[in-house]
Amino acid sequence: MVDLVPMVPMGHNGLRKIQDGQLLFGYEGVGEAHSFVSGGSVSARGVLYVHSAPAALCPHVEWAVAGVVGVPVKLDWSAQPAAPGAHRAELNWQGTPGTSGAIASALNGWQKLRYEVTEEATPGCDGVRYSYTPALGIFTAVTSAAGEVMVSESRLRNAVERAQAQEGIDLTNELDRLTGRVWDEELEPFRYAGDGAPVRWLHAAG
Repeated sequence: MVDLVPMVPMGHNGLRKIQDGQLLFGYEGVGEAHSFVSGGSVSARGVLYVHSAPAALCPHVEWAVAGVVGVPVKLDWSAQPAAPGAHRAELNWQGTPGTSGAIASALNGWQKLRYEVTEEATPGCDGVRYSYTPALGIFTAVTSAAGEVMVSESRLRNAVERAQAQEGIDLTNELDRLTGRVWDEELEPFRYAGDGAPVRWLHAAG
């Protein structure tokens, strides 16, 4: 069982305390009591954007993410204007590299759910973004420091070769596929609708 302990601020996005020589991490919610969990050092950070979820699915999203990060998760849900009756939320997280992929995997395939998960680059690991819609499935992309999709030389060469070798394959469409343009087009209305919504910070255990 995890012991919950009081913590002190370490900055605008997290809390910590040294106890018995161990650094303890917690997650910070706006205007709510704080809960904290002991854990090891964290080295990656990112954001989970739940763009659209039915009300009945919201607690299941929290449970799924909690199962990945190892601490309780309570999101600040707000109405999603782009999808009447649906809700949206954002979660800023810190944890081990690969946490974004684990979150995306835990939520992958859920009907009526639209989400994106980002992870900033860390030493030895590229930045990454996962985008999911029920109609399109999941898209994974390596990202730059500015959040732009980066396509490797080998994938670009393959796209050009496919377009040259096969009739009916348009290079522009191939590049759109590699950069996830169709996912961006479907998710863009939901991204704009989320401007100014509450955001929660979470520090994963371990």
